[in-house]
Amino acid sequence: MGFFADFKASLLKGDVLSLATAVVIGGAFGKIVGSAVDDIIMPIVGLLTGGIDFTQKFITLDGNSYTNLAAAKAAGAAVITYGNLVQAIINFVIISFFVFVVLRAADKVKKKEEVAAVPAGPTQEELLTQIRDLLKK
Repeated sequence: MGFFADFKASLLKGDVLSLATAVVIGGAFGKIVGSAVDDIIMPIVGLLTGGIDFTQKFITLDGNSYTNLAAAKAAGAAVITYGNLVQAIINFVIISFFVFVVLRAADKVKKKEEVAAVPAGPTQEELLTQIRDLLKK
């Protein structure tokens, strides 16, 4: 086989197609989760914390005091924006919880389908026993 034939065969394998589908769906799901966090959950968190915007929390390393982060950056001061880390941790916890809830619901649906889909039938040993008994008659 030539290079392109091998490449085509590799692309058409079920695993590659499944992976590509999962990546596309994962990207779309990421946008849904991001929107839910940014547009629904974070405003509630902001309300509970008294409107604190963690992304504006910073420490200047030059010893001067600035009114906000934009002023510190405009002055060229070196800043540690610890608020971004706090915001990222909050986002991670919220997104993790949201994904957990969705996966838990999907798992419950999957278990219900598995229980309904498995018909009880005779085992191989039972069938062989029946055949033996028929042959004896």
